[in-house]
Amino acid sequence: MEKFMAWIDARFPATKMWEDHLSKYYAPKNFNFFYFFGSLALLVLVNQILTGIWLTMSFTPSAEEAFASVEYIMRDVEYGWIIRYLHSTGASAFFVVVYLHMFRGLLYGSYQKPRELVWIFGMLIYLCLMAEAFMGYLLPWGQMSYWGAQVIISLFGAIPVIGDDLTQWIRGDYLISGITLNRFFALHVIALPIVLLGLVVLHILALHEVGSNNPDGVDIKKNKDANGVPVDGIAFHPYYTVKDIVGVVVFLFVFCAVVFFFPEMGGYFLEKPNFEQANPFKTPEHIAPVWYFTPYYAILRAVPDKLLGVIAMGAAIAILFVLPWLDRSPVKSMRYKGWMSKVWLVIFCISFVILGVLGVLAPTPGRTLLSQICTALYFAYFILMPFYTRMEKTKPVPERVTG
Repeated sequence: MEKFMAWIDARFPATKMWEDHLSKYYAPKNFNFFYFFGSLALLVLVNQILTGIWLTMSFTPSAEEAFASVEYIMRDVEYGWIIRYLHSTGASAFFVVVYLHMFRGLLYGSYQKPRELVWIFGMLIYLCLMAEAFMGYLLPWGQMSYWGAQVIISLFGAIPVIGDDLTQWIRGDYLISGITLNRFFALHVIALPIVLLGLVVLHILALHEVGSNNPDGVDIKKNKDANGVPVDGIAFHPYYTVKDIVGVVVFLFVFCAVVFFFPEMGGYFLEKPNFEQANPFKTPEHIAPVWYFTPYYAILRAVPDKLLGVIAMGAAIAILFVLPWLDRSPVKSMRYKGWMSKVWLVIFCISFVILGVLGVLAPTPGRTLLSQICTALYFAYFILMPFYTRMEKTKPVPERVTG
């Protein structure tokens, strides 16, 4: 085995990669519950790729046969129903773990120097994931798939001068048709997964270059022993690879419970109109995107003007990219930041959840007003951050991690 590995290492850095990213990659010893979600995101990504490959074997990407092929997968393909439910539930699970992963970043300042690139790659993954989910949402060719895509694509028409041409270019036709379905299938199955995998690799490489953050926001590289090993660090393998198995087992219990008992999740994971074939002549009573897009959809509807609504929705995502330069606090972790940072993070999270709920519901004057208030609070969290993070009094940060 040693000779075989020596032969491999002379031609490919297998042992070096294993040591650099696992056995000799030292992570802080005080990781907590929130640090499970990075590895869980990788687990769900693998699930989506594997189940997606199996689904494409029986799916027909055409307007005439797409809906029927999904029914065929559910009813006639052996174990097709579980593969479809693993994929549809996996889409929602992906956003659950990614949102919690992002919350961890906000909580412990994982976007601050020197981890700006780690955050940006992470945000690009989030953006790619949204595009991937949107493209895949059209494929079942149900009523909500069709009309949801119709609404979202039509938003590009609000862009001055090029809007109409851009909308037609995205659709590939004057209306959403089999051409749209076919190009979305190509993007969903080939183009975006390649980009997504590339971004995940870059995200991990950037993280391992600067080292992982921790709940204290302390740089463990500052305190090393005689061998150059961080005194507050432990090897990622076997310690965290084994610890992550606990998170994986708990996650799979919940995930499988949803797959086997609540795959539609009351219409939030698989909407009821999507069990009816797309009909261009029949509009659903209420058109809304899947739950993981609803906060941005609520921001869009909160602005009366269509163009300004589209700009506000885009800005809500774009502003996340500049977060590392908005936080002027001398400390990273929320443990040592002042009360203003803590209050604003709570306000931001509550506003985001409320926007998510409002995005599902049909608009009323009262709900629109609440959406506008929550949208203002959402943007205020970022716009005011340079001021309240610089003004507030912070606690002293310890030299070593506290556990």
